Formats: sequence, C-alpha cells, structure tokens
Amino acid sequence: MDDKPKLLDLVREQIRLRHYSIRTETVYLEWMRRFIRFHQYRHPQEMGGPEVEAFLTHLAVRRDVAAATQNQALSAILFLYQQVLKLELPWLEGVVRARRPQRLPVVLTREEVANVLAQLDGSVGLVARLLYGSGMRLLEALRLRVKDVDFSRLEIVIRDGKGQKDRITMLPARLVAPLQEHLLRVRCLHEQDLAAGFGNTKLPNALARKYPNAGREWGWQFVFPSKNRSADPRSDGTFRHHIHEKTVQRAVRNAVRRVGLAKPATPHTFRHSFATHLLESGQDIRTVQELLGHADVKTTQIYTHVLNRGGFAVRSPLDRV
Repeated sequence: MDDKPKLLDLVREQIRLRHYSIRTETVYLEWMRRFIRFHQYRHPQEMGGPEVEAFLTHLAVRRDVAAATQNQALSAILFLYQQVLKLELPWLEGVVRARRPQRLPVVLTREEVANVLAQLDGSVGLVARLLYGSGMRLLEALRLRVKDVDFSRLEIVIRDGKGQKDRITMLPARLVAPLQEHLLRVRCLHEQDLAAGFGNTKLPNALARKYPNAGREWGWQFVFPSKNRSADPRSDGTFRHHIHEKTVQRAVRNAVRRVGLAKPATPHTFRHSFATHLLESGQDIRTVQELLGHADVKTTQIYTHVLNRGGFAVRSPLDRV
C-alpha cells in the first residue's frame, strides 16, 4: 500500500501552514486541478514554463477570462511549484502576468445609497448600512466578532483584514441602537446553542488550542451569525458560522433592481461610495486611506477621479454658453 501523501493533500497542508483562508484554499485547488486536467493529467513535475504558458494562453484566448482571473490561476500554479513541489523555476521570468486594466469604481450618489438601503432590512440591511457607514469590505463585516465593536468609542476593530492587517474604522452613531438590539437577539441565540450543547465558534489560527473555552465566550461570537449550524470543512466540529456572503450579495442585487438603478452596484459599491463621499465632504485623503486599510495612498487616489463634479472637477465650456 502506498502511504505517500497525495499531491492535493500536500497543497492543503502548505496552505494551512501559512494560515491562508478557506476561500484561497478552494480557489487554488480548483486551478491546480484544471491545470493538470488541461495537460491530460501529467504530473506537474514533468511540466514547466511552456505548459504554464499554454494553459494561461488557453484561459485568455479560448476562455476569454479577465486579467485578474488569469493572474489568480498563475498564482495558484506558482504556489504549487514553489511551496509544495519545492522546485526551482528558471522559466519563471519568461511567464508574463496579464496586466489588469485600470477601471474606475462604481459609486452611488447619496440619494441612490439611501434608496437602496431603504429596500434592505433585518441582518442583511444592517450589514449593508455598516458597509456604507464604515467602509468595510463585505467579508470584514461578516467576520466581525462581538468583542471588536466598541460602542463607547464608536469604533470597530477589523482583525486580520486584507494583507493580514488589523485596523480601526468608525462605527456610525446611527447604527448604535439598531446594532445593540441586533446583538441582544444574537445573544439569545448563543445561549440557546449553549443549552443545546453547542455554542462553540470557530477561532482564528491556533487560539482554540491555547484557550480551549474561548470559543464559547460571548465576545468571540460573530456579530452576524448564520441561521443554521454547520460542520466546519477544516475540522470535525459543528459551529454557527457567519452569514454567507452570497446572502448579502443577492439581497443587494435585488434591491438595486427594485429601485431601477442602471449601475452595476454590489455590496462592495458601498465601500467605494463611503470613500468618495468622505472625500467630497473635505476629509483628508490620508484619513480615508487609513479607514479603508490601503497600504498605498495611490490606491485611495482613484476615488478623486469619481467625485461628482465631472472629469477632473473642471466645468464644461458648454455649461458656460
């Protein structure tokens, strides 16, 4: 019997060793499977630069994927060669990453934001208002823990955000009362779980081993828990995870349709609108950069191009005639 670990099991081991998210694990594994299938199930050790180029060309020409998708596939394949197979890549310099086009973000006006939010209620409506009121990314809001909401200071601590960085953003004063009422209902749900022998939430990294009882504590519970308990894909436990992001995405998409907006707005559009409206109101761009968690102010500067006074804030000569 061959006890040698399978290739994809080794991939999972290396991904989890680096504390990558379950989403990254799922996406990387799928791209590796597609790469191997494309080359008739040849082992990656038998392949190199030409095979990688052929696969990326197939994605761009035959599948017509976006540059970001092509680069995601390349990142997964390079992870396989560098971190799992531990192979030298002399052909790496010849592999060209697709250039992502510079696109301006979709931004809603204040009136459009108000109209869309008016269509959303319950937990999903609270999430959407939090996205617009604090500038968080969708998963940052959904992964929010009770202990990281400070009502007295009107602050939210975002743990392990993009780039595995922590940061602080604002808690809108208008959301204090509805969020506190929401947490009262969440606490009742948590107490019901505890009484039923559950109530243990998934903790990040190895905290569950270090603090075995922390997962049952109120402070570690998700602010926006799912309606149902479910098994965790990386462990044997049954937990109450946070709301699935597709639930919010679907609700926002339906709300946008109901108000008749032609703009392709998504939950992330609230974050773009948050930044743009702060800059419109005269906030310093460095402050907006910190609230958004951008590593470089150049990323934040893109919002200066979508301020609602037209291109480069210049008045058209036609308006002077």
